[in-house]
Parts: sequence; structure tokens; C-alpha cells
Amino acid sequence: MQPASSFQITARSGAARRGLLTTPHGVVETPAFMPVATYGAVRGLGAEDLIALGAQIALTNTFHLHERPGEDVIAQAGGLHGFTGWRGPWLTDSGGYQVTSLADRAKIDEDGVTFSSPLDGRRRLLSPESAVQIQEALGSDIAMVLDECLPIAEGDRSRAERALARSLRWAERALAARTRPQQALFGIVQGGDHVDLRRSGARELAALPFDGFAHGGLGLGEAPGRRLELVAEATAELPAAAPQYLMGIGKPEDIVGAIGLGVDLFDCVIPTRHARHGLLYTSTGTLSIRNARYRADFAPVDESCDCPACARYGRAYLRHLFAAGEALGPRLATLHNLRFYLRLMARARAAISGGTLAALQAEIAAVAGVRAA
Repeated sequence: MQPASSFQITARSGAARRGLLTTPHGVVETPAFMPVATYGAVRGLGAEDLIALGAQIALTNTFHLHERPGEDVIAQAGGLHGFTGWRGPWLTDSGGYQVTSLADRAKIDEDGVTFSSPLDGRRRLLSPESAVQIQEALGSDIAMVLDECLPIAEGDRSRAERALARSLRWAERALAARTRPQQALFGIVQGGDHVDLRRSGARELAALPFDGFAHGGLGLGEAPGRRLELVAEATAELPAAAPQYLMGIGKPEDIVGAIGLGVDLFDCVIPTRHARHGLLYTSTGTLSIRNARYRADFAPVDESCDCPACARYGRAYLRHLFAAGEALGPRLATLHNLRFYLRLMARARAAISGGTLAALQAEIAAVAGVRAA
């Protein structure tokens, strides 16, 4: 039987580390960014596109795939790898974040989350056990426990304490429900905007036999500086040799900041969602391709980029595609933004090995200050 994922640290720069995350479907060089394939696909792209862009691992949404087509259908196809055509590693979330998005029609208790299906209105229960069972049927390489994800803006201390305690109980139940040891299972640190709760939650998770750990419930109302503080405090309590994942945080400056704290995995919809709206990331700042100033600008989006959009097309053409409502426009923009993110991760890995991560962080912070034009 294949083992669960293993993690080897190959270089360090302060708290930052470069590593190799070995999974049943391939080795991931970390730090790594996971393109988000919400329904099993990155919108507008195929598996061949992700391979050409240099993606190593992809993330998909357990909740939405459970709703349709159903994990039973995906299991019949040989799991996510057979169903989607992406043969590399997959990470699946547990549906915990959807607790937040469905809060107006969901009930959270010790059993799990009872919610009304957005598709047919039927009431369904997502429990710590069923979240594991669904992900095992999907056949992902890395699965996440079910947790109670409380928006920081709404989280007074008493609510944060209750959500953390429940998430820890659910984490133990998820471990007990596990039947596929070849699938890695990650615990998720919660605790709202409270340093002591984050630390105590991380400490309790660290005592459990998880294969890795994630920082959850962030990016939901806290300031970026505060977020890094919360991650750093929790990291101090987690096993130094285990992979760490910062869930859903995706601005370039936030990613390189978290890399400096020892985070290894990232995901976010920002690069693909912004691409569909014509906001592009470049080495000199963000660029709004719909702007009239690009009507007769025939330069590539970014001279330093080797993506298909920059290699073959100019800004004027890309703007025209958006103005005309052509599907090729968002597709090329998505290819560009994902390539920017994946190149950034490659640069971060090289910077860790070369001891120049601080310089990269300063560069990205300066570029982030350039407003879209």
C-alpha cells in the first residue's frame, strides 16, 4: 500500500523552508501554489494547460463535488485523477468554508453542519466522518478535516472558543473515521483573532497524528499584518517537520510574507477570478486590461512573462477580446495570472536556497503598491 504524503525540507532561510512533498501521484516542490478547480476544473482551462503552466498540485471543492456530480460518480471513474484528467496530486477541502457561506441556512451542532442544498433545497448533514468518507471516495492525495470556520469580523471570544473546541473534537473524529492511510489528512488551526486560542489550538492538533497542518479561518476580516502574527504564533506550536498550508490567502505580497514564516502550500481564487475581470498581475504592478489606454498598445502584458498570452498576443488584442465578449480573453488572462503565480513560487524557492527571500519580499511589496492602470 502506498504511504501517505511525506515531507522533506531541503533548504532553509530563517523560518522559510524549501521542501519536497511526496504524494501517491507525484512530488511537489514547495513552497507551492495550488490553482483552484472549484468544480474539478480551473475555469476555461484543461489539465494540459495546468501542466504547461508548471502547476504541480491542484485543489478542488469537496462540497460542490458532493453536490454534483456526486462522489459516487467520481469514484466510478477512478477518482479525481481519472475523472478530471489531472493526473498530478489533488488536495480536497472538507466543506468547512462553506459553513461560512451558507451560514444563513445552515445549523452547526456536535453532529456536524446541516444545510439546505443550493441545488435542490434538500437538507443534508456534513459530519466530520462523512467529510472524510467523501474525500476518500474522491481519491485526493491530501484531505482536510471538517472544521467550524468563523468569520473573524463576527467572532467574539466566546464564539471563537466554542468553534475552536468543536473543531478539535471534530478533528479527532475525522482521524478515527480514516480508512485510507495512503491519503494524507491535515488538521486545521482555528481560534479567530485570538493569539492564545490559535496557539492552544495548534498545540492540541500537534499532539494528534496528522500528516500536515493548515491555518484556517483567515482572510475573513483581519488585517494582513495581524494575519501573519496569528500564523507565526500557531506555527510555533506545530511540528517543525510537518507541511503547513495557509488556506485561501492569495495576494502575492501575502504569500511571500507567509513563506517567510515557514508556510509551504497556498491556494486562492484571486488570480483566476481577477483574470476573468481583466485584472492582470505583472512584474511592475497590476494592469486592468479593459482600460482604454490599451486600445492601441501592442506590447505584451508583461515583457518578462513566458505565458501563452505574453508570448503571442499584445495588450490591444487582449483588451479587444474582453470588449467583444470573446471567451478567449478571460482564458488568456487566466493563463497569464496563473503563470505569474507559479513563477513567483519558483522564484521564492530559489530565493530560499540562495538566501535572498527578504529581497524578493521587498520587491513584491513595492510592486503591490502600484495601482491598476
